[in-house]
Amino acid sequence: MLRILYFAWLRDRLGRSGETLPLPQGAHCVQDLIAALHARGGEYAAIFARPELIRVAVNQSFATIAAPIAAHDEIAFFPPVTGG
Repeated sequence: MLRILYFAWLRDRLGRSGETLPLPQGAHCVQDLIAALHARGGEYAAIFARPELIRVAVNQSFATIAAPIAAHDEIAFFPPVTGG
């Protein structure tokens, strides 16, 4: 099972801070997971329609959407962070 975490406006729009899901069939990288989440429709479709607006971490390390994923990974989605 994947542990998926949502932060900031993603959490607010989905109404949850995280969830546990089975690895979607055929998902080998973050981009595949994003496609599966987008396909859920509703707020998921809206949030994941533009993945370039979202940052991701796999097992607490910053990653790209090309990063490989496996069952039992922790995937965190969050907005870009700016300093100032």
